[in-house]
Amino acid sequence: MDLLHADLEELCAEARSRRRSPLVTYSPKVFVPLTKLCRDVCHYCTFAQPPTRGERAYMSIDEVVDIARAGAAAGCREALFTLGDKPELRYRAARDELAALGCATTVEYLEQAAGAVLEETGLLPHLNPGVLSRDELERLRRVSVSMGLMLETSSVRLSERGGPHFGSPDKLPIRRLETIEFAGELGIPFTTGILVGIAETREERIESLLAIAELQRRHGHIQEVIVQNFHAKPGTRMVDAPEPSLEEQLWSIATARLLLPDEVHVQAPPNLSFDEFPRLLDAGIDDWGGISPVTIDHVNPEAPWPELERLGEATRSRGLELAPRLAVYPEHVGRVDEAVLPAVLRLSDSLGLAREDEWCPGDAGSIPFMPRDALPIDTRDELGEEELVRLFAARGDERNRVLSTADVRRRETVGDVVTYVVNRNVQYTNVCYFRCGFCAFSKGKLAANLRGPAYLVPLEEIARRAEEAWDRGATELCLQGGIHPSFTGEYYLDVVRTVKRATPGMHVHAFSALEIWQGAATLGVPLEEYLARLRDAGLASLPGTAAEILDDEVRRVICPDKVTTAQWLTVHETAHRVGLRSNATIMFGHVEGPRAWARHLLRVREQQQQSGGFTEFVPLPFVHMEAPMYLKGKARRGPTFGEVLLLHAVARLALHPHVTNVQASWVKLGPDGVRAVLAAGVNDLGGTLMNESISRAAGAEFGQELPPEQMEELIRSSGREPRQRTTLYGEVPEDRRRASLDPAPLAEPLNPPVSDAGLERPRLLVRPGLSYS
Repeated sequence: MDLLHADLEELCAEARSRRRSPLVTYSPKVFVPLTKLCRDVCHYCTFAQPPTRGERAYMSIDEVVDIARAGAAAGCREALFTLGDKPELRYRAARDELAALGCATTVEYLEQAAGAVLEETGLLPHLNPGVLSRDELERLRRVSVSMGLMLETSSVRLSERGGPHFGSPDKLPIRRLETIEFAGELGIPFTTGILVGIAETREERIESLLAIAELQRRHGHIQEVIVQNFHAKPGTRMVDAPEPSLEEQLWSIATARLLLPDEVHVQAPPNLSFDEFPRLLDAGIDDWGGISPVTIDHVNPEAPWPELERLGEATRSRGLELAPRLAVYPEHVGRVDEAVLPAVLRLSDSLGLAREDEWCPGDAGSIPFMPRDALPIDTRDELGEEELVRLFAARGDERNRVLSTADVRRRETVGDVVTYVVNRNVQYTNVCYFRCGFCAFSKGKLAANLRGPAYLVPLEEIARRAEEAWDRGATELCLQGGIHPSFTGEYYLDVVRTVKRATPGMHVHAFSALEIWQGAATLGVPLEEYLARLRDAGLASLPGTAAEILDDEVRRVICPDKVTTAQWLTVHETAHRVGLRSNATIMFGHVEGPRAWARHLLRVREQQQQSGGFTEFVPLPFVHMEAPMYLKGKARRGPTFGEVLLLHAVARLALHPHVTNVQASWVKLGPDGVRAVLAAGVNDLGGTLMNESISRAAGAEFGQELPPEQMEELIRSSGREPRQRTTLYGEVPEDRRRASLDPAPLAEPLNPPVSDAGLERPRLLVRPGLSYS
């Protein structure tokens, strides 16, 4: 295509076709003008000002932090530091004030200010300090998530006498390109851009974009290119210069989109196009830039940012959705310095964008929204990996269509009944020798968070709890726990025999794939033989825990020595073959993303098509509060509320018709969260529990028991019909149901110290994810 002479409408259509996502992002930010002194004299700029007697040259750290705190309270995620270029090289006032602050350079003071914002407010600094050396870039990356420098133009002509950059040494293209090159060599996420209408030609604009594209191909560090239109300002030498037309701006944006590599985002500031800003979308932009509810645009104070509501309306008018992002784009999070990465993870969602809300699993705060009825989307064909990833990216009205479609599919499949089971959880020990980074429950030498004493429940106490549960109407006893280094397969057999002797009619739902694998390995018998022994002893079904994420790339990060994906699937396939049923779970919202969710769902679906033994699918949101990998700054704060709704909904769509029951965890979501997911494809609420320790150990604030009366009231308050079920979704005998209503209080459980058990550690510890050790 001849870019210089192409029809604008055709050019824009081609640019729009390069847009990779239906999301158009923006960064909720505060603008921090650390200093307005600058050694350059650009002929269009009103930001840079000379020193004024009696006024400070630099903002104080307290002033900077106050602005950042106000931004954090208003929902901002970015602190944009914009400042003049090396004013100490021109102004004595700058040198004197820096000396009083204990700094030799503006860059040194910027480092202190950005570090204070990061530490005291959690906002993510993005730094625009001008031309920098390699050493200065390396120093600043430790207190920022990204940096920026507008190339503006690669034309040397504009720095000659009479040009807009004459007398501005830092605007020489060679110096600016050198800074961008240094940033690429260091792998720093970087923003750059061009300035449209400062007397450059279209050919020079193209040359500038090609220079940026070449830097990106060499280093891959340029996250976005800003196409900013010149706006004439009173008091400048270019006050009477003609401003570029909207059509010229659209041509420049479309040309940028076509010349730049597809992975580079293209941004245009909406405030500089005033009421015409929606048309910028027609040229292919996928980002609106920074929008602040707190501070003005100090570079263009005459042009206020559009309100978010108006920005969203404009975006949706083009069939797109607005989404908040961080100062570092998702593709570049891996380039962020490890000292700053924990702050990024705290603020990010599974896509690497900004969390939409402050909700997190286990938090007793209010939910941010309820699904709304909307037209369903066509999901009649079996969904593959790419289709599932696309559904997980849904936002706004599109997300509501996904949720509504899942709810319609649920109604068509299982009706309006919501089931639950009266059960009791028994966690027989909290000692575990595995190194799962998400677990705040286990205790032992390898545990990162030792809260409370290590215990081992004696067999007679397990029997007493089973009898007590039976008397309170339970039909299921769920048994799980840590993997004590002294456990062998005989221990699990003894537990099952103990329960069945005490309560012959109790359904024993016990042992994750990890316990099964470890039990068989310690006895030296094949999986099928060991599962048959457990079945004959009274085991009736397996929980789907230890699945976490069925993607070994993720498992190597969060549970490297646990069963692999293939091993987890093998255990459940073998269990189904010997006549045992099981469920499938997913633990999400930590280090993984939508593609891992999609792969997990497809593996569950493929296994169900082969062996048919899964009774339900159970999404388990990661509860972060006390999880070791979160406390170390290596995980997100659990999924966002929108991600929770989507995971349940997409699971309903992806697994249909093979897995007909989708269960929600009331322990992790709370009552309001449960009501929401019931409108997004869920038809089961799991067990009443009586005791639950794992989520609470991780920091969840909801109770340990939801008695049948409360469970049924919760279901009815959602406009649905409650039904008590057995583990395998059968009818509950009337005498069991009557026994479950208004039960006697639970006796205090006995959890004696593990040291009293007299167990001996075997010579070898089974670590299926690695090898024997």
